[in-house]
Amino acid sequence: MQLSKEAAAEAGVILMRTLDCFQRAMGVACAFLALSAQAQGPAAVSPSKAQVQGVAAERSIGDWLIRLHEASRRRAYVGTFVVSSSVGGMSTAKIWHVCDGTQQVERVESLTGAPRSTFRHNDQVVTFLPDSRVAVTEKRESLGLFPNLLKSGEHAIQEFYAVQAAGQERVAGFDADVVELNPRDKQRYGYRIWSEKKTGLVVKLQTLDVDGRVLEQAAFSELQLDAPVRIEKLTQMMGNTEGYRVERRELVRTTAAAEGWALKQPVAGFKAMSCFKRPLGGPSATDIAMQWTFSDGLASVSLFVEAFDRQRHVKEGVMSMGATQTLTQRLPERPGEPAGGWWLTAVGEVPPQTLKTFALSLERRK
Repeated sequence: MQLSKEAAAEAGVILMRTLDCFQRAMGVACAFLALSAQAQGPAAVSPSKAQVQGVAAERSIGDWLIRLHEASRRRAYVGTFVVSSSVGGMSTAKIWHVCDGTQQVERVESLTGAPRSTFRHNDQVVTFLPDSRVAVTEKRESLGLFPNLLKSGEHAIQEFYAVQAAGQERVAGFDADVVELNPRDKQRYGYRIWSEKKTGLVVKLQTLDVDGRVLEQAAFSELQLDAPVRIEKLTQMMGNTEGYRVERRELVRTTAAAEGWALKQPVAGFKAMSCFKRPLGGPSATDIAMQWTFSDGLASVSLFVEAFDRQRHVKEGVMSMGATQTLTQRLPERPGEPAGGWWLTAVGEVPPQTLKTFALSLERRK
């Protein structure tokens, strides 16, 4: 299957996409601990499963995400993070993370595969590729920390996920409470989350298919909480591109309507989050793709639409990489449209059928 440059990068970097999912789930797991303690009083130490489920009946998932969002923003840690998928792939990285409530900075150093260092400072991302001496800078919206989305009330996450306490286990030497987020329909995956008891930090995450099988697992194999990570040090490293050729990927904010696209019918639970025009790196100024991103509050889907290229866009189909699914499809031509029509690449941490639903609903309006 042949993907566009940007869509292939979006589909191929399993580690970074899993980290985004890890952050999205963090608020839910932390919320169990805080709300249980609040319900029982300050002396409570270890809530029982029945007590936690009692709190679950009183609070919505959206409430938990908002409530614990602020608490999770101030954790600093260093750890080794391992991502494995049901298809046998495995990635390992060292992570440095710090957040002071307004700034979030991460350094992710790959320990497997080609050497790669990725720095994220809020929505600014720089990826260093030592083999080619290239540094790629771009702006990437992270759906990991999204208080504006939750506080807007536009998402009713509790309508599409049910939450359930699932016991306690130890991960990377830490006691952790286990929580399950079960989808209420077959349009999305479920999650099993391990959160460290004292801080609520997510230490392990499994993404589950519609039958409850593990598609992908992400976990710390070693972790140092409240590590002495300094924002100034990481941002200094992020800005040091000496000896590297810098490639800047400029995104132009737009709307799907302005680009002539719409969904005939919304996909249940998913709201449009952003829309950009992305350069594809070709020789022509017209070598661009529209990236239209949706989220249900936890899972995300990106629709990449570009002019059809017979040489690159060879085969339609669906590809799986752990929890990340990719669908490629040629869109029908319309009178007056560019010769060959359009090519769609849909990428998301959702079942393939959900991507097909998006593809069937996408239509050209001008």
